Amino acid sequence: MTEIWATMGSTIASFMFISAIIHQYCPYEVRLYFGKYTQRIMSFFYPYIKISIHEYAGDRLKRSEAYAAVEAYLSINSSKCAKRLKAEMAKDCSNLVLSMDEYERVKDEFQGIQVWWVSSKVMPPLQSMYPQQERRYYRLTFHKRYRGVISEVYLKHVMQQGKEIRVRNRQRKLYTNGSGNKWQIYKQTMWNHIVFEHPATFETLAMEPAKKQEIIEDLVTFSKSKDFYARIGKAWKRGYLLYGPPGTGKSTMIAAMANLLNYDVYDLELTAVKDNTELRTLLIETTNKSIIVIEDIDCSLELTGQRNKKEEKSPDEDKEKSEKETGKEHHKEETSSKVTLSGLLNFIDGIWSASGGERLIVFTTNYVEKLDPALIRRGRMDKHIELSYCSFEAFKVLSRNYLRLEAHPLFDKIESLMKETKITPADVAESLMPKSPLDDAEKCLSRLIQALEEAKEAEEATEKADKDASRQNAQAATKAAEGRAREDAAQPQENSH
Repeated sequence: MTEIWATMGSTIASFMFISAIIHQYCPYEVRLYFGKYTQRIMSFFYPYIKISIHEYAGDRLKRSEAYAAVEAYLSINSSKCAKRLKAEMAKDCSNLVLSMDEYERVKDEFQGIQVWWVSSKVMPPLQSMYPQQERRYYRLTFHKRYRGVISEVYLKHVMQQGKEIRVRNRQRKLYTNGSGNKWQIYKQTMWNHIVFEHPATFETLAMEPAKKQEIIEDLVTFSKSKDFYARIGKAWKRGYLLYGPPGTGKSTMIAAMANLLNYDVYDLELTAVKDNTELRTLLIETTNKSIIVIEDIDCSLELTGQRNKKEEKSPDEDKEKSEKETGKEHHKEETSSKVTLSGLLNFIDGIWSASGGERLIVFTTNYVEKLDPALIRRGRMDKHIELSYCSFEAFKVLSRNYLRLEAHPLFDKIESLMKETKITPADVAESLMPKSPLDDAEKCLSRLIQALEEAKEAEEATEKADKDASRQNAQAATKAAEGRAREDAAQPQENSH
C-alpha cells in the first residue's frame, strides 16, 4: 500500500510539473486550441449534459427571469437537502427565502430521472482595469439519454413551479399614478407604489353570507380560467361595478378581493392622466395578477351622463349653454386632462386591454344612474355588485369583529330597528367601536340602538315633511285649477256683452 501511494504521489507530481511548464512556456492560443479539442474528445466518452442558467445576460440591466424561477424552485428542494444555505429577503418577497450557497450541489428527481443542480459563480479577472461583479449561475447536469424529457418537460416544470412560488412569496403592492409632466420621461415607470398591507378579508366583510359566497366563487373561478378565456377568444380580464350609498364598504370590498386572490392593486386617478395615450401607457405598465381600480367613476372628468340627441334650444338657453361650456372648458384646462369616454372604453376592453392577463377592472360609484350605459354594459363591467345599507346578517359580522359577540339579548331589538330604518355599515361600525377602556359590549350595542332610533326619527320627519310638501303642492294645484275654471266660466259672459 505504501508503494502504491508513493507511485501515485510521484505521478501526480509529474503531471503538475508538466502542467506548470505548459502553462508557463506554451502560448495561450495553443493552449486554447488544445483545450477545445480535448473537450470535444472527452464529450464522446462523457455521458452527461450540462445546462447553465446565468443570473444576468446581455447588458446585465435586468435579472434573468429564468434564473429567478430556478432559484425559487430550488429554494424548496435545497432547504431539505443542501447542507449549506443562505437566507435573504428578496426584493419583492415578504418571507425569508432559503437558497443554495455557492458551490453547493443538490439532487432532484423528475419522472424517475435524477438530475443535479449546482450553484456556482465566475470570478472577474484580477488584472482587469475596470471593477466587475462576480457572475452567478446554476448548472443542471443530467444523463444524455434523457435530453428530450429534460429540455421539453422538466425545464418547463421548473419554470412554472418557480413562478408560482415567487407569486406566493412576493410582497404585494399598492400603486398609484402621478401627474403627467415633462419630467416623466426620466422615470422608469409611471406608477408609484407602497407595500399593500390592508387587512380586510371576506371573512370580516359586513355582507350577507350568500351574496359573499357568490362573489368569492366568481373571483376564484376567474383566477382559474386562463384556458377557458383562450378558448373563447377573449382577453383574460373581468370587470366589476361596485355601487351603493357612501359608507357601504366599496373600498373594503376591493381590499378583500386583492387579499383573496393575492393580486396587486393599481389605484388609477383619471384626473392626473394627461390624455388617452398616457392612459394606454399606464395600462401597458400594469402587471398580471392585478386589480385596476377607478373609484368614484361618476366624479371623474366628463365621463358621465347619457349621450342623448341634441334638441332645439331657445336663444336664452343657447346663451346659458354656451356659458356653461365655457366654464367647463376653463375647468378642463385647469385639470389639463384630455381623457375621453372613448379612450376609457378602449382602455377597458379595446385591443390594448389584451396586452396582459389575469386582471380585474373595478369601478366604484355612489350614483350608478349617472353613468353612461356604454361604460357599464356587460362585457365591460361583467358583474354588478350592489353594496346597500346594513342588514342584520351584516351587523352580526361587525359584532363578531368589533365585540367578539355571537349573540346578545339586545340583538332582537337591533334586528327590529334595522327592518324599519336604513343605516350604513360604516355608521354601525362607528357605533360598535369602543370609545374608552370602560366601554363594554352592552354599552356599544346601546349606542347603536340610539343611533338607529335617531335615524328612524329623522326618516319619519323627512317623510312627514315630504307629505306636507306634497299636500301643499296638491292644494296649490287645486286652487290654481279652480281659479282657471272660474276664469274660463267668466269668459263667455264677457264675450256675450
